[in-house]
Order: sequence, then structure tokens, then C-alpha cells
Amino acid sequence: MADFHILSEAEIQSALHELKDWSVKGRAIEASFALPTFGDAIALIVQVAIAAEALGHHPEMHDSYNRVSFSLCTHDAGDRITDLDIKAASRISAAARRFPSAK
Repeated sequence: MADFHILSEAEIQSALHELKDWSVKGRAIEASFALPTFGDAIALIVQVAIAAEALGHHPEMHDSYNRVSFSLCTHDAGDRITDLDIKAASRISAAARRFPSAK
């Protein structure tokens, strides 16, 4: 089992204040990015997959042509939002920013 800290509502809101791409939806945090092309969307997915493996924490990912969405919660914490989700969200947003036209 991974080492994590379940976040309070205040901690979640504080973290999301810094992660403008992300919002709470149900028991998870989610973000969606529109990339210039399908190839860019797949490149983002690959970059996120590599970062997720390194972190040992994996998002749900969905793609539709040039739009990729991500959802994060920690299943080992009873599908709650943890510090691992915030770390992963930060890495995902950083990867998306490498594409100049990502929205």
C-alpha cells in the first residue's frame, strides 16, 4: 500500500487554488485539456503514464481526438483525495503546459 495522507476539505481547496486546471467532482479531482492535435493528445497521455509509473499513482484517463481528461482519487484510501492525487495532478498540469496551445 502506498504512503499517503487523506486531505481535509480545506487542504483540498488550498491545493486546488494552486492547480487552476483541477476541480472536485464527487470524490475525485478532475481536469480536461484540449490539445492542438490528436498526436499531441496521445503524447500527453504517454508523458502522464510515465510520470504516473514513477509516482506509483495512476489517474483515470479518457481521450476523444484532441481532448484528454483525467480523474484522480486514491482507491487505497477508500476513494478519497490524498496528497498523492495532488502530486499527480501537479505533474499532469506541468506536462500539459509543455504544449503551447493546450487549454
